[in-house]
Amino acid sequence: MRLPIIFAIDDDQQVLQAIQHDLRQQYRKKYRILATSSVREALDTLPELKKKGEEIALFLSDQRMPSMTGVEFLAQARKLFPNAKRALLTAYSDIDAAVRAINEVQLDYYIAKPWDPPEEKLYPVLDDLLDDWQSDYRPGHEGLKLIGYQFSPRSHDLKDFLAGNLFPYRWLDIESDPSAQELLDLHDIETKDLPAVVLENGTVLTQPSLSDLGEKLGLRPKASQALYDLAIIGAGPAGLAAAVYGGSEGLKTVLIDKRAPGGQAGTSSRIENYLGFPSGLSGADLTRRAITQAQRFGVEFLAPQEVMSIKSQGQYKHISMVDGSEVVARAIILSTGVAYHKLENKSLDKFTGAGVYYGAATTEAYAFKGKPVYIVGGGNSAGQGAMYLSRTASHVYICVRRPDLTETMSQYLIDQIASTPNITVMGCTEVVEALGNERMECLVLENMDSKERSTVEAAGLFIFIGTKPFTDWIEMDIIKDPKGFIATGRDLAKYADFKKVWRYSREPFALETCSAGIFAAGDVRAGAMNRVASAVGEGAMAVSFVHKYLAEN
Repeated sequence: MRLPIIFAIDDDQQVLQAIQHDLRQQYRKKYRILATSSVREALDTLPELKKKGEEIALFLSDQRMPSMTGVEFLAQARKLFPNAKRALLTAYSDIDAAVRAINEVQLDYYIAKPWDPPEEKLYPVLDDLLDDWQSDYRPGHEGLKLIGYQFSPRSHDLKDFLAGNLFPYRWLDIESDPSAQELLDLHDIETKDLPAVVLENGTVLTQPSLSDLGEKLGLRPKASQALYDLAIIGAGPAGLAAAVYGGSEGLKTVLIDKRAPGGQAGTSSRIENYLGFPSGLSGADLTRRAITQAQRFGVEFLAPQEVMSIKSQGQYKHISMVDGSEVVARAIILSTGVAYHKLENKSLDKFTGAGVYYGAATTEAYAFKGKPVYIVGGGNSAGQGAMYLSRTASHVYICVRRPDLTETMSQYLIDQIASTPNITVMGCTEVVEALGNERMECLVLENMDSKERSTVEAAGLFIFIGTKPFTDWIEMDIIKDPKGFIATGRDLAKYADFKKVWRYSREPFALETCSAGIFAAGDVRAGAMNRVASAVGEGAMAVSFVHKYLAEN
């Protein structure tokens, strides 16, 4: 954390050196000391410090300076740092000006020159001022700042991207947070250019694409090597586990993801049935641990990077990216996971990102503090989202088509929901319409038994229904089941096309697709169990089959 600043200005170099020496002697452990003899330099420096998020605790200015008096300087400085304490260095003849400045610029103190000894005439005064400043000081967020409109799909995409990639950031809603407008004014950003991201070094990105933002934050979308032993496409639990085991076992491994690591599990507020964590852990925590572990073993992580196609040519697999780059690997593990099904409803489409969200409970929860929200879905993700939203929302309503949650949700979540007073399960209920102007404001619900409809106030709708695999982009002859999940191992034999595309005398390995050397693991695989632990197990198991494949090729 950066230390707050004591800023001293005096045009007399000898006086400046003396005050700088005494300040450093007493305060350097808790404050940074900046000093200048030029008023112009000081006035040019202050906006840059403000843009970088620096905090100034105290201004100490000489009164008599050639281009501007100390009182005039403090008046200018106060506009940028209104909470900083202000003290004036004065000669005896300047005391009248100092007294007037108490009213004009809310001067906190004036110190007569010379101040020797400082232990008696300087430090006690400054100690009181700094103690007073510290009592009201609340450290600001030093990292990323994202400014935008709460109910803007583009703002939501950026929030989701930053959260998914584990970048701490401060969200500033231009409509409700006064500091948002202050940042716009400071950086000369117009509202038409929102959303905007202000980086820690003061760099401003207006309406950035995810790839541009990722690159500025140090993510690497392009591969550094010409050839890899193993390429893993998708960084959910299965892909992360495969990366850890591939890297730890000496395979030159690259992990590629188009958005953020963790997949759906990465957005879970609390996973309580994962082996070895009796108190549970968040999806973000699991993801952070796994990424750190994989990178420690030398795994290269490309994100945000989207795969456009894969092509098998002999013992090499060519992976083409949407940006025109290419990765070549000897083996591939497909772990692209699944996405929530979209509800086919034009009114919901209209408000997607503006009150209607697919998943995203952890990203958007605090925007709905004290307001009613609805959830569609009865699986574990819906239950975890409901528990998280219940911390801030006035009430959480879970709409399910079945009479209750017993057939679709783990018992531990059902018990937690039942004991949470501000969660209500609405069985045999579906959402038929969303209403609102710029954002969603109400929902129309229908009781599936009575067909009776009701209109309810709803600030947010979070949808966790069904699973659709990310496999539409795969154009090569990889066999999928009717729902798009990838068939592997012995299950391939039941497909008529299998013998047309499989050219080996051996049977496919357990997690191998009908294209030799290309494996599937986790939720994207037909027959997967759709649990974090099983996905992790499949990712690790897939690497063992990669070793067998590479040994024979």
